Amino acid sequence: MGERFSRIKILILRSNKFQGLLPRELCNLTSLQILDLAYNNLFGNIPRCISNFSVMMRESEMDDDIEYPSNNVYFNSSFMEDALLVNKGEMAKYSTILKFVRMIDLSKNNFSGGVPVGVTDLSTLQSLNLSHNSLTGRIPENIGAMSSLESIDFSGNQLSGEIPQSISKLTFLSVLNLSNNKLSGRIPSSTQLQTFSASSFTGNELCGPPLSNNCTVSVPTSVDQNRGEKEGNEDGVDWFYVSMALGFVVGFWSFVGPLFFNRRWRRMYFQFLNRLQDKLGSVNDVISGYDI
Repeated sequence: MGERFSRIKILILRSNKFQGLLPRELCNLTSLQILDLAYNNLFGNIPRCISNFSVMMRESEMDDDIEYPSNNVYFNSSFMEDALLVNKGEMAKYSTILKFVRMIDLSKNNFSGGVPVGVTDLSTLQSLNLSHNSLTGRIPENIGAMSSLESIDFSGNQLSGEIPQSISKLTFLSVLNLSNNKLSGRIPSSTQLQTFSASSFTGNELCGPPLSNNCTVSVPTSVDQNRGEKEGNEDGVDWFYVSMALGFVVGFWSFVGPLFFNRRWRRMYFQFLNRLQDKLGSVNDVISGYDI
């Protein structure tokens, strides 16, 4: 298809029973402005070469009309193409403004792997729906570069990590659904993101408005740090005191142990103490004589 229909602009194969991998030859459709493969049984990774859809990168292409000449001899004018598109969750018929629409819908398939980073090069893409697949990894950090995005739906996947801060730059965004993933952390603050309902973020481990669970991130003071260090020392093992206690026990039993179990040593020890007492007594007598 990428070779024989290289100039195709609209490809809608929605709600069929296509299965298998997404052909990489589709990336040769550089004039493609609408790709809708939703509700099929496609699997595997989304090709990285999806960034080859150059029409979705240049605003100048929007001036091209999608017109076809009439073969009817009674009409000399051409007619404008129209199409039924599901955009922002609703099906509508596009005719006069069809040439301005830029959208990709790969929802309700079995795609795996990550969201291709190259998709962020499609700066004039207006709608991106990758929902209800098995995508993993993180949302591309540079998603904010897709400045024309009006609708994002990544729901029902297994995406993880934090929501990129750059998403707050999407000032035209009117539909956002990141629910039922494995996202975590604080929802970026912006005048745009906080206007969406909490259902756009549920089913994750996120916090902050518009969700009811607030993020509790406190900056530790010097007192808290000292307290934390003390608590850490209490919870840990102080090997200095352990070695002292161990040395005392070993020294004590090395000296006292033989006195308990060896009668000869015990007798010699007490004789030593008696002689020591006698010597100390004589020394005291001499000192007393000098005082007199």
